[in-house]
Amino acid sequence: MSPAATLPAATSEDLGLPAPESLARGDFEIVIRRLADDLAFGSDASRLVGSGLEYAGSRPYVPGDPVRMLHWRLTARTGRPFVREHEALKRTCVHLVVDTSASMATSSTARSKHDLAVWIASAVGLLALRRLSPVAVVGAGERRVPHRPSLSRSDLLQSLEPLRARAFEESTRLGEAIRAVAARAERASVILVLSDLHDPDAVAAIRRASQRHDCAVIQLVDPAEARPLQAGFLRGREPETGRTFLATSRTRLGDPDSARRELLTSGADAIVLATDESFLPPLRRFLSSRGFQRGSRR
Repeated sequence: MSPAATLPAATSEDLGLPAPESLARGDFEIVIRRLADDLAFGSDASRLVGSGLEYAGSRPYVPGDPVRMLHWRLTARTGRPFVREHEALKRTCVHLVVDTSASMATSSTARSKHDLAVWIASAVGLLALRRLSPVAVVGAGERRVPHRPSLSRSDLLQSLEPLRARAFEESTRLGEAIRAVAARAERASVILVLSDLHDPDAVAAIRRASQRHDCAVIQLVDPAEARPLQAGFLRGREPETGRTFLATSRTRLGDPDSARRELLTSGADAIVLATDESFLPPLRRFLSSRGFQRGSRR
């Protein structure tokens, strides 16, 4: 059986997505196209997933105008053919900051936080390109990715390629990466952070970047971080710092809601997605209703 035969039949069943590193590049691209289509459905209000055009007005039809541009309601009301006129939105660069550190690779479920981050970054990046927004992928671990905003799908795939594989010994540089992007961007941009926010410097960096840029955070959590362990006594080690700790059955390894509240007070939009739950519906709502509807800060 070829790798393509193992692809999920429908992206609505996103829990069945394979690990990004398990697919050949062609199959990987097929999956992200499906994800992008699913995210775009019914989300035209978002600056990332709409058509890239704004309605400017209507004028009388003249021979040669495309029929698909007809304003049918106005035509029916007046009895004369009218066409819609649109203006292209100003291109806003989208920076996708993807955390590939060890804590993102560590998982108690079949799908890791790293896998989820790569799938979401890929799909949102493709949506932004359809919107005619240049996209730049930024690695927030030890891997370096060429930071060049581009309208090319090939450039997007090339930037994602070194991030597809999980790494269990990679430290986080999330705060450093966010500060670098915010300083490097010549104009107000969209900065989308995909991370579990284990870097203690991350929230402060996001707060600083939000003063000039339109920032949003997709915080990814593993069930073991959000729920009591129910495992008696457990001695663990933080994968990035090497710090050891002792946990009990009542211990929660993280508090995603607290981090989200802190992010919202800093001026950044935020959503928490769990690795063991379907992410498409909440992400679609986030993109269309909150994530990128505000105008970029000028």
